[in-house]
Amino acid sequence: MIRGRPGLVAAILVAAALLLPLTAVAWRAEAWTGLAPRDWGALRFTLWQAAVSAALSVLAAIPVARALARRRFPARGAVILLLGAPFILPVIVAVLGLVAVFGRSGVVNAALAAVGVDPVSIYGAHGVILAHVFFNMPLATRLILQGWLAIPGERLRLAASLGFSARDTFRRLELPMLRSILPGVFLVIFLICTTSFAVALALGGGPGATTVELAIYRAFRFDFDLGRAALLGAVQLFVGGVAALLSLRLALPSGFGAGLDRAVPRWDSAGLGLRVQDGAAIVAACLFLLVPMILVLAEGAFHLGALTRSVWAAALRSLVVALVAAGLTTALALAMAYTATTWRRGGVVEIIGTLSIAASPLVLGTGLYILLLPVVNPVRLAIPVTILVNVLLALPFALRTLIPAMRVLHDDWHRLSASLGMHGLTWLRLVALPRLARPAGFAAGLTAALAAGDLGVIALFASPDQATLPLALYQLMGSYRMEEAKAAALVLVILSLGLFWAFERGGRHAAPA
Repeated sequence: MIRGRPGLVAAILVAAALLLPLTAVAWRAEAWTGLAPRDWGALRFTLWQAAVSAALSVLAAIPVARALARRRFPARGAVILLLGAPFILPVIVAVLGLVAVFGRSGVVNAALAAVGVDPVSIYGAHGVILAHVFFNMPLATRLILQGWLAIPGERLRLAASLGFSARDTFRRLELPMLRSILPGVFLVIFLICTTSFAVALALGGGPGATTVELAIYRAFRFDFDLGRAALLGAVQLFVGGVAALLSLRLALPSGFGAGLDRAVPRWDSAGLGLRVQDGAAIVAACLFLLVPMILVLAEGAFHLGALTRSVWAAALRSLVVALVAAGLTTALALAMAYTATTWRRGGVVEIIGTLSIAASPLVLGTGLYILLLPVVNPVRLAIPVTILVNVLLALPFALRTLIPAMRVLHDDWHRLSASLGMHGLTWLRLVALPRLARPAGFAAGLTAALAAGDLGVIALFASPDQATLPLALYQLMGSYRMEEAKAAALVLVILSLGLFWAFERGGRHAAPA
């Protein structure tokens, strides 16, 4: 079998790709004496909007997760699947959908105008927070739902036998569970919101709605102040690192014992009022997620013919970025997962692979620009740099998918493979890949979807003839060519979700029956 060297080499390459740009940022930041008042304002807004967005996302998710945990209905699986869609959905497309609902000529303002009420604006701090809740409320719901489903069925059965009401069940069983997981859920979403770029770029940007990520972009792209961009990048990295560490340490134990994982009917929630309450929470969540997407995609279908050749060329570049990023990420993750599973110090490899979860794409992009500038014009390498950053950002998710499957594979097949003398590529082809096809397909599909919809580093590097589809879509929105923007959004959604579906389906079909 492979002795772990490919995984170790992959871990060293990943560590270098992370540490060298971050070191370059830290070194370049020494040329700056301090943060300007507007930079402190960006830091304050970043922390404030991240805290408010995380709090609102968690508060909105609790009733939805509770309703899904205690109700069984025919479309329940589809609703839970829908809650995972915003994670794959390109950010800029969702922003366009929210503009279609809450924008100047959107549904909400049209309804307000009909009753004589002044229109509202989606741009500014409230728009950034609304978009963050749109993306992160489903994630919070999925995480909290796992906590609800982890409550041992025996506890619920005992509560029913003791005559607990819904309020008693919540106070005695559900509240301790929430106390255990909500700090971690809050901080994970807080971390995501601190590194959000496309939302702030499209909906924020004013003096009172500039995040650190957006300030890095402006310092780099418009002022070409590398020292200020590097210092802001160091601040962003510090904020993200602290949030990542806290998210691992602040969860409190709930005190539950082990259960038998039985599905138990919820006798405490059989009343009509509670059924209406749960139904309203589920319907409201579905409408909040579906209406913006339906409005954009339905209208975009009528304007596909208006798309120019440059937009289709941008779509092709996004396809290339997605395919290459998916291939590289999956290859790295497979090698590192094997080493993490079989090597005595494999935990080091796993830690290295997850480090990038705390890194900002723009910080990495700024560091790579600083490193490349003395050697070559970084603009020429916009696409390769975009691919590299997407590989680093997707690697933690791929490892979380592949490492558990690799451990099962090793436990089940290691001795037999060794006794048959299967090593190297023969073992990889006959034993590993068929049994890892399903998780590898999922990891590749997720990476491809995220890379296709990414609007991050490409915004720093790209010249007009190098734009990917998300950047082209943003440029159409900035030019108020909204019909073409909605058509481009439809193409981007088809591209992202189509790639995810193709890779995931391919992995399922390649797996042994």
